[in-house]
Amino acid sequence: MIHEILPVGMLQCNCSVFGDEESREAVVVDPGDDIDSIQAVLSRHGLRVTAIAVTHAHIDHIGGAAKLKAATGAPVYLNAADQPLYASLDVQANWLGMAPPERTAIDAALRDGDSLRLGQARFEVLHTPGHTPGSLCLWIPAERKLISGDTLFRDSIGRTDLPGGDSRLILASIREKLLPLPEDTAVIPGHGELTTLGREKEFNWFLREL
Repeated sequence: MIHEILPVGMLQCNCSVFGDEESREAVVVDPGDDIDSIQAVLSRHGLRVTAIAVTHAHIDHIGGAAKLKAATGAPVYLNAADQPLYASLDVQANWLGMAPPERTAIDAALRDGDSLRLGQARFEVLHTPGHTPGSLCLWIPAERKLISGDTLFRDSIGRTDLPGGDSRLILASIREKLLPLPEDTAVIPGHGELTTLGREKEFNWFLREL
């Protein structure tokens, strides 16, 4: 499977472009900004976007979804609990001192236990509230990869001091949904360096009590 990671936008969100070599279909996760760069990756590999999946509705992860949807026609997927956050995109933009991006309708709600398919690979949806009420992670068993959004980082976890955050809930989400996955799972967080679940179990201070 093709997989390219692009740090996009002011806050350098890790946007993932996944492509299937046979069908040339693609799933784009967290197109926060820099849509021209994302489209350049798609063009270089000859990929057609069939799904735009967003781990949560903070502007740095969803800000470019409307533009990418307009360019590709692909549906946008988001957990319904984050719809109020998406509706407040202008408020989020004001926090960062930037112009509010265009919004689009969410085509389908991703729920815990749902899955997206790309070729033979399955992207399993894990609802992991805590950073936001509708935060999601995507587990790809065939690739042994976890897109963790802003739930789990290398040496850290997502902040919970923004509206809708819950420190107790994010730890419960990590304990119940992420830690049971294989230790050699590669973790692609919403920002910063990649890691593995095994490494975080050993070195992440926030997980020691789990």
